[in-house]
Amino acid sequence: MNYLDLVTTKNVVSAATGAGAIFLVAKTILAGIKSPPYNPEPLTLAKLAIAHQSKSVVDSTEVRELLLSLDPRLDDYSKNMILHGITRCVYLLDTEASACTYEDIKLVASFLEDPDISIKIQALRALKAFSGIWKFRIRIQEFIPKVLEIITSIWDYDVHVAGLRLLNGLPLPDHTHVLLRKLMPGLMEILQLGNTLAQVQVLKFLSMLAQKEDLLFDIMNCQVHPEFLHLFQTSRPGNLLFELLVFVEQLCEGRLTPHYQSVHWQYNESSLHEVLFGNDSRLADCLLSLIIHPEEEVQTQACRVILKLQINEEGKIVGIYAADSDFSPFSECNADSSIFESVR
Repeated sequence: MNYLDLVTTKNVVSAATGAGAIFLVAKTILAGIKSPPYNPEPLTLAKLAIAHQSKSVVDSTEVRELLLSLDPRLDDYSKNMILHGITRCVYLLDTEASACTYEDIKLVASFLEDPDISIKIQALRALKAFSGIWKFRIRIQEFIPKVLEIITSIWDYDVHVAGLRLLNGLPLPDHTHVLLRKLMPGLMEILQLGNTLAQVQVLKFLSMLAQKEDLLFDIMNCQVHPEFLHLFQTSRPGNLLFELLVFVEQLCEGRLTPHYQSVHWQYNESSLHEVLFGNDSRLADCLLSLIIHPEEEVQTQACRVILKLQINEEGKIVGIYAADSDFSPFSECNADSSIFESVR
């Protein structure tokens, strides 16, 4: 009677489960014994390249098909998707993208005229993708005036970022300088009121323009808001502060060129020059607060600007050598406290 008491539902289930587990373990061990030894073949870079090439061959007509399907008469959604697909394919399928023609570039650029802002953005991004192919860079230059017009006449952050990224990857022909002088206030507005991505891109663009002797005065004489120096606040993103300091450094270097020093320039009262370099400028205080910024590249760049401001009228550098690989922001900036007093 005692043995029968052990035959319960719970005990039967436990015994069946245990037997099943033992069977599975034994089956696994036997399978392992009978199977051949595992010898994985290394996946070499050559095989990865072949696999990528095979995929490219399969997709080798994708860019052409997308370009053939691109038509101004399509609805906005279709135009958006096709332009986005072209951008993606140009980045991924180098060989096929390089086989495109100038007519293809003109077709894509024609959508810069589309009234829909999102389509303009996709067209700008597609042109940016094509600009990575050397033979198209000169061709795309002819659309620079239109791109400049778009980014300075439409207040949209995505438009600003897409357009400026395109411009920052292209050489600027001299014939665009007249238009740039006219549109400089619009670029300065993006710097002061845009979002961080747009501000970083416009600073890169302005730094490039500041290296053009015939544009330097137009940049310096551009009207800015009274609170322009708020851009130097330490709470700003590090990448923004770094590009802002690079821009100021380019302006400092431009002021010391023979061309600039040979003319007595007259600046407006609220100009960028007066805010940065005028007698009542508070730039020195902003720079001194940035040399203790948490990000090292901001510290270093702030010191570079401080020391560039010490260049005397003859162009002699008091403090910094850009090629010095051992440059340390603290060792250089703290070497002589009189430097900081003179900046003030």
